[in-house]
Amino acid sequence: MPKRPERVTAKEFRQRFPLPGWNIMLGQVEGAFRAGSFVAATAFAQQVAELAEEHQHHPDIQIRYPDRVRISLTTHDVGGLTALDATLAAAVSELAGEVGATMEPDVGLIVEVAIDALDFDAVRPFWLALLGYRPGPASESGQIDSIHDPTGRGPDIWFQQMDEARPQRNRIHIDATIPHQLAEQRVSAAIDAGGTLLSDEYAKAFWVLADPEGNEACICTWQDRSH
Repeated sequence: MPKRPERVTAKEFRQRFPLPGWNIMLGQVEGAFRAGSFVAATAFAQQVAELAEEHQHHPDIQIRYPDRVRISLTTHDVGGLTALDATLAAAVSELAGEVGATMEPDVGLIVEVAIDALDFDAVRPFWLALLGYRPGPASESGQIDSIHDPTGRGPDIWFQQMDEARPQRNRIHIDATIPHQLAEQRVSAAIDAGGTLLSDEYAKAFWVLADPEGNEACICTWQDRSH
């Protein structure tokens, strides 16, 4: 039986595997490419798929008009990053150089929706039914605290435990995980657009902001996290 790959933290991954242009995003590493045309983007995606078969390690591949290809890598068996992801990412970068696809290192976004809840089991069924989502995996405690779109198109939703009801405060906020080098610029832009910085206590893991009506959102990166 093949040896189970060793999961590494985002910090360890960054230190051990220098991958210029790739961004660490919520337990995965992403590369964004411009191929020059839609046909070239489709061909590049096919070549990446063939590489993945050779490595027996398979990414998510998205093609977007006019010529963009996004490659997302994670090791599903361990629920995070491993050396397998680094090896395939390096191979994809080499392939891109051969076919003339260029990287866009400052492109990357994963949106999650967080819902504050007192009783996860009470609120989860509503969101599953409303969105056609599926339950996420149970935590070590047995609690299911997230749901996801089985087609991979919609944002994940996770439930944040409340100790008591807070009816005066909005109960839904948006988490936007972006490339770390853009975070402070994005925070400043949000403030300039009328937002308020509520907390930078946990930066650079995340900054908490609010729009002019108090609806909250977090700018998140891989940095300053324990996992």
